[in-house]
Amino acid sequence: MTELGLCWAPSGGFKVVGAGPGSAMLAKVVFSLFLWLHFAVGQDTPEPAPLPSTSNTEGDLLLLLDSSASVSRYEFSKVKEFMWDLLHPFTFGPRDVQTSIIHISTTPSMEFPFDQHLSGDSLRKAIGGTRQRMGDTNTGKALSLAKEKLFSSEAGARPDVPKVLLWVTDGFSTDDISEPMQLLKDMGVTVFIVSTGRGNFLQLSAAASPPSDTHLHFVDVDDLPIITQQLRDAIRDVIRANRLHATDVTSSSFRLLWPQLLSQDSGFYSLQYGPAGQPAARSSLQVPGAQSSLVLSQLAPGTTYEVVLIPESNVHYFPPQRTRVTTLPEEISPVQVLISDSGPRSFQVSWAPVLDSVATYQVLYGPLPGNSAKLLQVDGSHNSTLVQHLAPNTTYLVTVTAIYRSGKEKSLSAKACTLEEGSRVRHLRFEDAGPSSVRASWDSAAGAVRGYRVRCRRQSGASSVLSVSPQVHSVLLSDLPSGSRGRVCVQPLYSNQPGRRLCRTVHRQPATEAQGYRHREQDRPQ
Repeated sequence: MTELGLCWAPSGGFKVVGAGPGSAMLAKVVFSLFLWLHFAVGQDTPEPAPLPSTSNTEGDLLLLLDSSASVSRYEFSKVKEFMWDLLHPFTFGPRDVQTSIIHISTTPSMEFPFDQHLSGDSLRKAIGGTRQRMGDTNTGKALSLAKEKLFSSEAGARPDVPKVLLWVTDGFSTDDISEPMQLLKDMGVTVFIVSTGRGNFLQLSAAASPPSDTHLHFVDVDDLPIITQQLRDAIRDVIRANRLHATDVTSSSFRLLWPQLLSQDSGFYSLQYGPAGQPAARSSLQVPGAQSSLVLSQLAPGTTYEVVLIPESNVHYFPPQRTRVTTLPEEISPVQVLISDSGPRSFQVSWAPVLDSVATYQVLYGPLPGNSAKLLQVDGSHNSTLVQHLAPNTTYLVTVTAIYRSGKEKSLSAKACTLEEGSRVRHLRFEDAGPSSVRASWDSAAGAVRGYRVRCRRQSGASSVLSVSPQVHSVLLSDLPSGSRGRVCVQPLYSNQPGRRLCRTVHRQPATEAQGYRHREQDRPQ
């Protein structure tokens, strides 16, 4: 049994990848680097350092931007900065890349159509000028609007070019996303997801195009630059112009995409494919001329396929197009284990994928260090279980074992931490303390608190962080004049780990209104 684990209890979740004896091992452990906060809240997106232009690309790229009230002003500004960093090396125009933005809010809306900003300078200014809509996080409604606009000439979308959806989310939606997302993928849209919150790994993994390694990213909003190059390369592979290429590669299938060369009346395509170096195993298909994509299924896992597309035109000659695609290794379970919803006496264990070949899962857990362990049996059709009656502030080793119907077994282990009991402050409140000051106060957190960390992110101006002793339960926050906003978070500190943050937004009324402040949110642990 191979053990790979990352213990990160306060955030509520982490992912571990590994394999057991006799299986291929694939493990990716990403350690986030602390980045300097070089982008002030509320400023327009700065122009990054020049990068080589990404030419020979053609496609419609729709950015699905979480603009709801669940996202802070600071997070929204960092996402805008990330979007421009991601896009600016591409070439924009009617025969290159076209981009649009749809806001997720109570009612979704389009910021600008695809054909409005066809130069880098114009697009940079448009992204920098984008303003947050607030409201509810109705992602399902936004996906339905995205489906309409991605294929609408009125919105500037083009027929027969690759369609890409990039959804940047804090991991939360107030409505269902599964059906509208599946409709988009069924229409050939490639879906990339970047989650800056904890989110549900299994739900987001199902929503993103496969494989999730290249189409799904979990990253803190301050660490978005870490994934920029990898995500840009993956998008470029989808929208590379004038060539036959594959997307949505799995262990048994992939989708072929090619430029529209023929019509229903001008000819058809001859498609030939088979394992590389095995001409006798090659298969042939005839594809209608109006078609520009096709899914090949029932393929062998871990196999490189050679594909040849021959346009058979009765009007013009088109040369054959070729590509090579390697399917993913045979699926095994579990290959991901997720620990989430950690509390003082429980946590949730989830895993993926769930395969028909698995009869049952065994979840073995016990404290570290120690020799005692308990076992839970989970039906093979389920992918999670709640582990309860645990000790607070304790590290556990959790092992998920898949028992296959053939008798084979596959195990994967992860570490999980329970929280200290009552490990967050209570009743964060504010009091007007002058023309430019607010006093923040809170009730003490339970347990052996070693101190408190207070962070204030201002709508304009620098962020600040204060550390106070456990006896201090209030601080004076300056540089918050009338009419300004601030996001205040208080986090208790313990000897082994920090507790959960409690955050609230302060909105100080303009001087012409009644003096004081307004807050928009209830106490919100994070």
